[in-house]
Amino acid sequence: MPDKPVLDPKTAKILPWVVAIAFFMQMLDSTILNTALPAMAHDLGTNPLRMQSVIISYMLTVALVIPASGWLADKFGIKQIFLFAIALFTLGSLACALSPSLNIIVGCRILQGIGGALMVPVGRLVVLRAYPREQLVSVLSFITIPGLVGPLIGPTLGGFLVQYASWHWIFLINIPVGIIGILATLKYMPYLTRGGDLHPFDTVGFLLFGTFMLTITLGLQGIGELHLAYAPMVLMMVFGLVCLVGYVMYSRWHPMPLFSPDLFKVRNFSVGILGNLFARLGNGAMPFLTPLLLQIGMGYSPMKAGMTMIPMTIGAVIAKSAATRLVNKFGYRMILTVNTLLLGAMIALFSTISKEMPFWLMLIIFTIFGIINSTQFTAMNTVTLVDLSEEQASSGNSLLSVIMQLSMSMGVAIAAAILSEFTDGIPLTSAHDVMSAFAGTYLCLGFLAAISTVIFVHITPDSGKVPKKQDSNPLPVAPED
Repeated sequence: MPDKPVLDPKTAKILPWVVAIAFFMQMLDSTILNTALPAMAHDLGTNPLRMQSVIISYMLTVALVIPASGWLADKFGIKQIFLFAIALFTLGSLACALSPSLNIIVGCRILQGIGGALMVPVGRLVVLRAYPREQLVSVLSFITIPGLVGPLIGPTLGGFLVQYASWHWIFLINIPVGIIGILATLKYMPYLTRGGDLHPFDTVGFLLFGTFMLTITLGLQGIGELHLAYAPMVLMMVFGLVCLVGYVMYSRWHPMPLFSPDLFKVRNFSVGILGNLFARLGNGAMPFLTPLLLQIGMGYSPMKAGMTMIPMTIGAVIAKSAATRLVNKFGYRMILTVNTLLLGAMIALFSTISKEMPFWLMLIIFTIFGIINSTQFTAMNTVTLVDLSEEQASSGNSLLSVIMQLSMSMGVAIAAAILSEFTDGIPLTSAHDVMSAFAGTYLCLGFLAAISTVIFVHITPDSGKVPKKQDSNPLPVAPED
């Protein structure tokens, strides 16, 4: 590895802000859109359930591109790729705002997804390459702040822009932020190199694993959104599973596979990856489903729907520090088995929400869900990485990031498919009993989340539990969602 660059004091102070800008755009975009979906559907003359493709196309693209992000940065230069990522995300945002149809928006969201997939991991790489080890914790903590701020203001800001301007502004707001990010990158980001020889990219493995993700998600989307025949969609998903098996077999003899099979020799990593995948099938759909419930089912305005969801984020922020103490006291296995059951129960509890429910009670449900959901993310993300060696950490973190995005995109597709079944294919706005359809969907999603409990019971006993005299020892830092 090359020596760390010598940063002048001004650059050292400003560079984390440059990376934070990229993080903010990516995290804001992941939440600001959800509140605007009903308005977008109305303007485009389509069923609100068809709007799931706007979310899935972005998440799936991010999942597909993340495995290549590190190699591209080493090949073409970190600064060049980071600059390309911000520029592409900004241009994609402008194109989304100008799109006259759903299909064109989906295509533009793919451009955004490529930019988003490169911004976050390459941004972390900038920090790792530019700062000495003793400064890494503070700098990495700083750049993850937008990961908390973005979801906090996203739903409300999205609702405000839709209600008092138009849905186009949820994309246009990225333009000035992106321009600032581009100019700051050009001026303050140093040219960083990897050093040493660059290994060939695992193209075959990338294609096999990417085909698996693409076919599984599109198969679910075809059943739920497009109401295509079950047989070809199921065959598509079976083909995806065949590609996954093919990748596993291929990776065992490839000298530099996309994801090393040795990762799965680590028990907690294997359990964590599988648990992440299935748990997120339930809770990954909540940011998509809940704004639809509030606006279509409850009749809330976009602004009120966005403000109503703030307690979820407040609960998540509250849980961040508590999760560490709970794991230190009880261990990963106890926390995740109990919390996963609670998560499933809380998702199912959303089925009781109705127009007759007191508003304060609904806010309490949202807050408790935010606490439990955040605890789940923090614990299962950290347990996945905690036992990896230094050599395995980068590949393991990359695979975890991919699984996060894949499972959430699949969760949205599954939620839309279930909701569509409960409405018998009738447009959601004209369904006979919209609230009953939402209630049934939440019950199914709660069950999906809860059954992942059987996975987390296989976590290594007492993993993460700290002896009482060492309670002050910090828990390893979990990656942000």
